[in-house]
Order: sequence, then structure tokens, then C-alpha cells
Amino acid sequence: MNFSLNEEQLAVQEAARDFAQRVLKPGVIERDKHMTYPTDEVRQMAELGFMGMMVSPEYGGGGMDALSYVIALEEISKVDNSCSVIMSVNNSLVCYGLEAYGTEMQKDKYLRKLATGEWIGAFCLSEPEAGSDATSQRTIAVDMGDHYLLSGTKNWITNGGSSSVHLVMAQTDAEKGHRGINCLIVEADWEGVTVGAKEDKLGIRSSDTHTIMYTDVKVPKENRIGDDGFGFKFAMKTLAGGRIGIAAQALGIAGGAYELATAYSKEREAFGKPISRHQAIAFKLADMATDIEAAKMLVYRAAWLKDEGKDYNQAGAMAKLFASSVAMKHTVEAVQVHGGYGFVKEYHVERLMRDAKITQIYEGTSEVQKIVISRGLLKGDLYVPVE
Repeated sequence: MNFSLNEEQLAVQEAARDFAQRVLKPGVIERDKHMTYPTDEVRQMAELGFMGMMVSPEYGGGGMDALSYVIALEEISKVDNSCSVIMSVNNSLVCYGLEAYGTEMQKDKYLRKLATGEWIGAFCLSEPEAGSDATSQRTIAVDMGDHYLLSGTKNWITNGGSSSVHLVMAQTDAEKGHRGINCLIVEADWEGVTVGAKEDKLGIRSSDTHTIMYTDVKVPKENRIGDDGFGFKFAMKTLAGGRIGIAAQALGIAGGAYELATAYSKEREAFGKPISRHQAIAFKLADMATDIEAAKMLVYRAAWLKDEGKDYNQAGAMAKLFASSVAMKHTVEAVQVHGGYGFVKEYHVERLMRDAKITQIYEGTSEVQKIVISRGLLKGDLYVPVE
């Protein structure tokens, strides 16, 4: 098993790290404080190719592997998780879903602009009464022959206010249950689309999270992704890859907190020596480093499986479950290492602690990840280590 990154992956890592530290870090506290959407920063991410990294060059993307994408997302997440979640949704859910399952017309019309960052996409699955239970869709799409009439409400939508394209899950035949769900491509400026107020969140505060209402929106039949009734499978297949992106985000949060805690502990002195030389702090750093390394192996392995064309459903769930737990646990420890300074915004770790919590919730809660993992184990899909 080769643990070395290749030249392209190392170049991606360096570019992402430089961008995060040089461009994102100077204004991240103010953007978080005022919930300011990172318009210019997202534009620069697009210019660097970070908004469509895995999309084929045929459609304007970078044609990179999943591991390169994970590495870039990890570095961005060490600094600004509002930017990293914008990047994650556009790459993992919207671009991936369109490229994997869309028609050539859909790819030509929508994927090109999304992959280059000219447009931003949103993935619209959650509803007020359908969060973890994604089968309980109340948004409906009435079949009118050559088009659907879409009506309903979606909430907790990342990129809800900045996106030009929405992938909307809707029930088209309630009698069929989850087999009656379809995914429709909706343009944000179509008549009947209304974006609600921006949510005031605990973390990832400068990303835009909104409720979106659809009222008799006319959606052409050609904007349905896949065969009739494919929508639920589409959502689950797409989210399986999305988990890897959020796992990478959690890994980056933990890594960023560890780097800040280590640097601070070498500078801060107590009882005549740097606190890093006190066993109480040194052992915290040892635990952080060990857990982060373990999380990295899970996240990178899930990305590797995806690149190899192998089943990554359980691996992605394991990576997200563990990495999100590590992010939550060790951002708290990073605040503790900083003492009183950790409780104020200018030292960054309190923001990372707030950002960490959402990684245990969105794109499938930790409880849902355990369901995915255990069901796979119980039906005989035993977890087999890489040979």
C-alpha cells in the first residue's frame, strides 16, 4: 500500500494551502462575524479550478481524482469552512450528480458553468418534515405532459442564496413512495422560486443557508435527471460521495485546530517554560495528532476507493463518522490549550469549534452514518482493509 502523494496531488495541496493562508485567513474572522458571503474568495477558488475539480475537462472541469479534491478541501477547511462547504456542495453533490447521471443536454447547459464556477449549484433535499428521513418528501411535482409543476419548501439549503441552479428532489407519484421521487434541475431565476432569509448559524456563518420555496414552478421534462422515479436513488448515490467531502472538511477542521494549538503551545510560557513542555499539554497534542492521522487514513481510503471504482459507501460513512467526531473533540481541546485566549475570536480556534459541530449533522447525521455502516455489515458487506 502506497501512502505517498504523487506530484500532482502535492501541487494541489500546496496551492490550496497557500490560497487558504494567504487569501482566506486575513478576512475570515470578519466574514464570520458579519455573516458576509465570500463572493471574491469563491471567485478566486473558481479561477484556481477548485469548483469543479473532478469534472472531466470536456465539461470545463479539472479532471482530477477524488483524492486530490479531498486534499484541497482539507487545506481550505483548516482556515475557512464557509468557503469549504460552498466548494464541497458544488463539487461533491451538484457537479458529480450531473456528470454521473445527467444527459448530454444537461451537462452542456449546466455542468460547464458549474464546473468553472461561473454558476454555483445547490442540492435541495431536506425539508421541514424530511431531514434524515429523506423518503418523506412533501415537495411535489405534478406531471403536466411536457413539464412538471413544482411546489414545496426546502430548508437548510447551502448556497441557497448564491446559486443559479438547484437540484430539487420532489415527489411525483406518492403511491410509489420513494420510487415516486424525481430530481429536477431548476434555475433559480425562474418564476415561482422564492429564496427565504439567510439563516443565522452557530458556525459556517458566512456561507449562505436558506429556505427555498417553489410555487407552481414550470420545469421542462428534459430537466429531470434519470428515468422516472430515479430521484431517491440519485440523492442517496450522490450523498455517498458527499460524505467524503464533509469527512475531508472535518479532517481539515481538526488539522487546523491542531496546528494552531501546537504553535501556541510553543510560544506560551508557564512556570518558566513553554506549555508544550508540560506533560498535560504535550499529551493533548499527542492525542490530537494520533486521532487526526487515523481520520486521515479513513478519509483518504474512501477517496481512493472512489478513484478505483470500488464500493465506497461504507468507507465514506466511516470516514465522516470518525472524522467529524475527531473534529468536535479536538477543536474543544485546542480551545483548552489556548486557555482564555481560546475563548476569543482573534485566535481562530473558537470558530473552528463552532464549525466542527455541523460536520456531525449535515449530509447525514452521525446516527445515519451508523445505520449505513451497520446495515452493510449485517447484510454481509464486511469491511475489508486495503490489501
